Amino acid sequence: MKMYKNRDIGKIGEQIATKYLEENKYEILKNNFYCKQGEMDIVAKDNNEIVFIEVKTRTNDKFGKPSEAVNYIKQKHLYKVAKYFLYKYNLLDMYIRFDVIEVFIINGKFYINHIKQAIIEDF
Repeated sequence: MKMYKNRDIGKIGEQIATKYLEENKYEILKNNFYCKQGEMDIVAKDNNEIVFIEVKTRTNDKFGKPSEAVNYIKQKHLYKVAKYFLYKYNLLDMYIRFDVIEVFIINGKFYINHIKQAIIEDF
């Protein structure tokens, strides 16, 4: 039951992040892009960049900051998903960026921390 609740919280966080991005003039290209390499929460366009966005949602900080969950192994998976996305949609000549959006849902209110260029290392 707990896993299901966490998944619901994650989906709510992704919806909040999508709305936030749209309000900040990002063009949403794809939500929940799946392929054999993994999954990307949001793929958006910000001016001339394709932005791959991992959303981490928490209701407390008991287990640390949400962005800390985007560890080296997770970053490698995100990079592989991004490479496949660019190949599939013939966007290989685009500038890219990896962001993490932390969504905190506390007492019915939400707070967003958008970390741009959260992943900068090539794998």
